[in-house]
Formats: sequence, C-alpha cells, structure tokens
Amino acid sequence: MRAIPGWLLRKAGQDVTVEPFIGEGPFGPTFGAEVVVRCLVEHKRRLVRDSSGSEVISETTLRMQLTETCPAGSRVTLPDGRPSTVLSSAPIDGGRLPVPSHLQVTLQ
Repeated sequence: MRAIPGWLLRKAGQDVTVEPFIGEGPFGPTFGAEVVVRCLVEHKRRLVRDSSGSEVISETTLRMQLTETCPAGSRVTLPDGRPSTVLSSAPIDGGRLPVPSHLQVTLQ
C-alpha cells in the first residue's frame, strides 16, 4: 500500500488544523486536542452522503495520509482560517494500482 508521496505534500499540500470528534458529552460534543495535518485541499462543491447516509453538499475535500485521524463530526480549520465540520471520512486503498492510498475527508 503506497502513501501520498512526501514531496507532493511538501509542494502542493497545505496545513489544516483538526480537532478529532471523540463523542457526545453531558455539555455537547467532545473533541480531542488540536493537530496540524498536512494534506491536499480541493475546494469543489459536490453532492455526497454524510455518515448517517443523508445527501448533503460538500464544499471541500481533503486528502491526507492514512495514519491521520479525522472522524465524522470533527472540527477542521482550513488554511484561510474558515472553520468547517467533517461530513464523512473514508480510507481509499490504491491496492495494486499506481495511485496512493489516503484518507479522504469531505467537509461542509
């Protein structure tokens, strides 16, 4: 399984801040510590399904290494400072194809 090449993330990647969703607490959602993640950011509107299966509009897609943690419901701060919420997160396995395996994250 091949990962996203480091040189590609260094040249074309951008840093986002991720606060992973942990669960619901007595006062609302609970998030983990902020983590800066280098990833490929694509601003493109598309129709996707969220973690509950409902059709929603995604404004941004992130592609990051499989080792990162970014579950649905997590808070993400984009490079331009805009906050967003993770709609869905799915590992993409390149298998034997000449494409990198990565974690694809769709944002509101």
